[in-house]
Amino acid sequence: MTLPPDVRLTRTTTASASATRTRVTTTARGQKLVGAVVWWAGAWRGVRGTVASAAERTAQTITPAGWLVVTGATIGLVTGVVFGWVEWIVAAIVSIALLALSVPFLFGARAYDVLVELEHERIVAGDAVEGQIVVRNRGRRATLPGRLDLPVGDGLLELGVPLMRAGHVVAQPLTIPAPRRGIIPVGPPTAVRTDPIGLMRREHAWDDVHRLYVHPRTAAVPSTSAGLIRDLEGHPTRRLVDADMSFHAIREYAAGDTRRQIHWKSTAKTGRLMVRQFEESRRSRMAIVLGVDVLEYADEDEFELAVSAAASLGAQAVRDGRDLDVVTGAEVPRAVSGRLRAIQDIQASSPRALLDGFCSVRTYTDTMSLAGVCRLTAESKPALSIAIIVCGSQVAVPERRRAALAFPADTAVIEVVCDERAHPRVQTSGGAAVLTIGVLEDLAGLMLRGAVA
Repeated sequence: MTLPPDVRLTRTTTASASATRTRVTTTARGQKLVGAVVWWAGAWRGVRGTVASAAERTAQTITPAGWLVVTGATIGLVTGVVFGWVEWIVAAIVSIALLALSVPFLFGARAYDVLVELEHERIVAGDAVEGQIVVRNRGRRATLPGRLDLPVGDGLLELGVPLMRAGHVVAQPLTIPAPRRGIIPVGPPTAVRTDPIGLMRREHAWDDVHRLYVHPRTAAVPSTSAGLIRDLEGHPTRRLVDADMSFHAIREYAAGDTRRQIHWKSTAKTGRLMVRQFEESRRSRMAIVLGVDVLEYADEDEFELAVSAAASLGAQAVRDGRDLDVVTGAEVPRAVSGRLRAIQDIQASSPRALLDGFCSVRTYTDTMSLAGVCRLTAESKPALSIAIIVCGSQVAVPERRRAALAFPADTAVIEVVCDERAHPRVQTSGGAAVLTIGVLEDLAGLMLRGAVA
């Protein structure tokens, strides 16, 4: 093996490792050569990155019409020079001049400060929110007219920006309609600079993004609906305990009873130790179960009616200070359907948090049945006093009965069936009160009728 004159190869052997290690030692000339190779490699990577970045920005800046002009200019210049056609050369020069004249219109996209202001970030479905976009020219010179694009959900609002001198501020009024429930992202605003012909386009986006919560429509529901009691200390149940608030009876003392519950007057009369016995008091705990299977509803409007009914009942329960669980079905992958059970909980710490949670509720094609959701709710939410099941008109009566029977016998069950084609009525089925509503305004009156019944 022949080595260059500036490289020396030395071998060192370690007896304990029984292996040979090779160490290459270079001279000063070799180090310079290696340094030059490393520098050229770094410079090539930098140039390649710069060229790639420039090509990407060029591709984003030139519009399809601009690429057509570039192609025409290239073809016209080559054809005119090769064949001597003056017309083609003139056409190429005109195309290049158009491209050159389009460049000044691209400057100034970053000279703005843009602020999006909304009067409210939470509205009710069907309403509109007012706001404004404040644009300020922070540069030292005037900027040409331009355009601002504001994404609103799946749509786009376009607002014109006039000629602005340095430091000038312009406020553009803004109206965002919200016909449907949901969470609508508003922003980020994007400044768009383009030439009059549309050959080039430059954009600059800001980080100002708002989330507009569109709450479902709700109706006022009486706080005493369905026989619910406003309790501070709880209401008695049929379960007997040794210590509580609701007195039940007096019985004879048994081993293990606490002496604090001895009733001395009865003890003096009978001559035997007698103790007090109580009924267990339980705070009324409510669960609202909303079905989200797409097959349970006739159309999307019927599902929105069910969401509004569940939100109305839940908001009133929160305002009454009740312990509340709001449960919906969850999406279950088809591959594990039948083996996986899943439900979703909506936070009910306050009316606002509850309505915010209802904004993102939607239907699923792969989810548990209504009876399965109620069964899992009963298992995971013990000691329920009342369960309200809200479902669509496409749920069969046997399925609704199975859903009601999923709860314990001491839990009062109310079924709210949403059917826009039915007349409002109150029925009893399998020990559960069934309320059929056609519009949201029917809910309050039917709850009162159900309480009286």
